[in-house]
Amino acid sequence: MILEGISAVLLDPSCIIWVFIGTVVGIIFGCIPGLTATMAIAMFLPVTYNMASTQGISVLTALYIGGISGGLISAILLNIPGTPASIATCLHGRPMALKGEAGKALGVGIVFSFLGTIISLLALILISPPLAEIAIKFGPFEYFSITIFSLTLIITLSSKNVVKGLMTGVLGLVFATVGMAPIDSVQRYTFGNPALKSGFDILTVLVGVFAISEILLAAEASRSGIKKDVSAITDFKIKGFGFSIKEFTSQFVNMIRSAAIGIGLGILPGIGSGTSNMLSYSIAQNQSKHPEKFGTGIIDGIVASETANNATIGGTIIPLLTLGIPGDSTSALLLGALIMKGVQPGPLIFQQNGQVVYAIYAAMALSSLFMLIVMFIGMKGFVRILKIPSHLLLPLVFVLCTVGAFGINNRLFDCYALIFFGFVGYLLQKGDYPMPPLILGFVLGSIMELNLRRALSYSQGDITEFFTRPMSCAFLVLAALSLAINIYGIYKSRRKEKAQSAT
Repeated sequence: MILEGISAVLLDPSCIIWVFIGTVVGIIFGCIPGLTATMAIAMFLPVTYNMASTQGISVLTALYIGGISGGLISAILLNIPGTPASIATCLHGRPMALKGEAGKALGVGIVFSFLGTIISLLALILISPPLAEIAIKFGPFEYFSITIFSLTLIITLSSKNVVKGLMTGVLGLVFATVGMAPIDSVQRYTFGNPALKSGFDILTVLVGVFAISEILLAAEASRSGIKKDVSAITDFKIKGFGFSIKEFTSQFVNMIRSAAIGIGLGILPGIGSGTSNMLSYSIAQNQSKHPEKFGTGIIDGIVASETANNATIGGTIIPLLTLGIPGDSTSALLLGALIMKGVQPGPLIFQQNGQVVYAIYAAMALSSLFMLIVMFIGMKGFVRILKIPSHLLLPLVFVLCTVGAFGINNRLFDCYALIFFGFVGYLLQKGDYPMPPLILGFVLGSIMELNLRRALSYSQGDITEFFTRPMSCAFLVLAALSLAINIYGIYKSRRKEKAQSAT
């Protein structure tokens, strides 16, 4: 059965070609702001109707890997994350590009994206059953505590100004409450508009805050006569992968830690790579010997972000295959594709459809290799995107973002929401407010509220159960410790700055 599944991918020329096509299309969807891996799979799903189950699932898996990896291209070259999985990559990729190290940043991102996927594949193969058993025991109490722990990262992400960081984080939580409330479906902040009942889509928030706001700032700069730097030095020489063996070995611990975070958060349903890349980035900053360099353009942040978001792929597939529980919206589409092909995910999938499982393993390995090759061969072409004049590039980006927003639900409301969040991001940047806390608050807000209400319904309003359950209590304690450590670190660094200024 193992050989049957692997040979169905690796020994079938047509399947290899389709995996290659899926990887390339996924990269394109990932690198274009407004288009995502989820959209690529949704659009490609009809193409797989007449394919064999192993071939169809392999193509969709390749789209998943290519889509998550492709987001680093626009994150580094344009400071616009192509997918939510590459938000943290912007924080170091763009500064490196502006210093003339775009090739190095891309090389680091591509290699560690590949390694993150391979590590998660090994985890998927070796430790899938025990990890799935742990995840299935998590209830709403544990998920609420995890989101509280994750929200403490707002302090880390806003070390320059904690108050402003908390304000943007709370603003993200407020935006997450728009629409129908979980459990009782009460309408909140809809103002009589039916389109607001479903709330704001993460894609419109992400692209609006990061992409449209950049376009508005560039337009303002051009009108005021101030030239806003939206390009980077592209004349560079790159040897090998763009970084040395010494630099690679120095990032080994960071890579393993970030991969573990990505796999762990991937297993937990509903969290996904949009959170894992920011969490791993924050932890990398906390554990770094030179945290003051974070945000200035070093490879540590890119390694943490890109390793984690690609490792999340394998993590999301673990509960998908063994429990039938999708880890995020993209794997939910994979679940639908499996059922469409007559494959029922669950504990018996290895006995009943083992060849499909091993075909997914083979497709992940093959697609990762294709991703590595295609992105390195096309690296020079990707970097040359920066040579396009901003007055030509930015309108094109705006059109693509708008098309991507419209394609979510085929309604103009999402285009209006995109522009609205563009103005929100523009105003926040003008006031020097950090953007990552806003996204973190928005992503985690709905998860936190849903699990809080579920937990209180289960316990009949008794909040003590959050502390009497071991795993829930453990995450709350970690949240308190994280908060205390971060605040103390900020206090210590500010005292040091005052002492230096006094002397």
